[in-house]
Amino acid sequence: MQPRLSICIATLNRGAFIGETLDTIVSQLRDDVELLIVDGASKDNTGEIVGKYAAADPRVRYVRLPVNSGVDRDYDIAVSHAQGEFCWLMTDDDLLKPGAIDRVVEALGDDVDLVVVNTEVRTVDFGGALRDTLVAAGADSTYAPEDADSLLVDAAHALSFIGCVVIRRSFWLARDRAAYYGSLFIHVGVIFQAQTPRTRVIAAPMITIRYGNAMWTPRGFEIWMFKWPSLVWSFDSVSSKAKARISAREPWRQLRKLWLYRSIGGYARDEYDRYLAERPMSAFKRVVSRAIAVVPATFANGMSSLYCGLFARHARMNIYDLSRSPHATFVSRAVARSAGY
Repeated sequence: MQPRLSICIATLNRGAFIGETLDTIVSQLRDDVELLIVDGASKDNTGEIVGKYAAADPRVRYVRLPVNSGVDRDYDIAVSHAQGEFCWLMTDDDLLKPGAIDRVVEALGDDVDLVVVNTEVRTVDFGGALRDTLVAAGADSTYAPEDADSLLVDAAHALSFIGCVVIRRSFWLARDRAAYYGSLFIHVGVIFQAQTPRTRVIAAPMITIRYGNAMWTPRGFEIWMFKWPSLVWSFDSVSSKAKARISAREPWRQLRKLWLYRSIGGYARDEYDRYLAERPMSAFKRVVSRAIAVVPATFANGMSSLYCGLFARHARMNIYDLSRSPHATFVSRAVARSAGY
């Protein structure tokens, strides 16, 4: 019998985390659900850990690739190996909430091609809550193909996290995927490159995200200043107004964003030279952008933390990032403690 759902995980060197993730999945598996882990040639004990689950449960399959080809291609490979009608593109370090698989299978139907699974965001040790949900929805909602603008505006922040995506396998395979290899957001490209799929959003969070633990976190400046906005603004299926609500076309022009990345250690002279030095900008912005890159990072961190503590205590992710920065100060740690982190 063809599985109704394949949970597809692409992983690399996550032996320290993947077992905890698999525990929350395997305990919920049903006869119509399979779990497929594609390993991009891990050099740690990931294979040993996953192999134990595969040996113990025939619904768990493990595919080890000879070389790593990047997270986008590895997820595409996982979908190609999957046998389910739908594929849940799950991550390798986050946790499913109890009852999550039953709830997702219940949401699948002939009238949908995409299910967006809402998530909560917690600290890296799961001890503190950073966001209760990534989609602000009081009840389950649906989006028709002509609702692309609303889907992007309502769900883009959740969709930047691949674990929220449950997609009809035939829909995925019918789209251009290779164009998005290297983007880190192949799933978003598949969804918005043309007419968007019939979509259902599950309002209740079914996943707990371990924030700040992504493999590409150290590349945050490149990703959120260039890769993500470039992707969002490439879609003809949504309006410029909707895209602007998700990301500025060139967010690196916003000096406050440069200051924040300097504060958390993501922007320095190397990033300026690599990404900004050759880009056109006014003389004033060039001077200030270069100056921010060399401001003492501890000073920037302290000032940003003080601002958050006084005026932006709702910016919980920023507060957490500041407190975990290698340039964290007693101010950032104090603000984080007062926020419960």
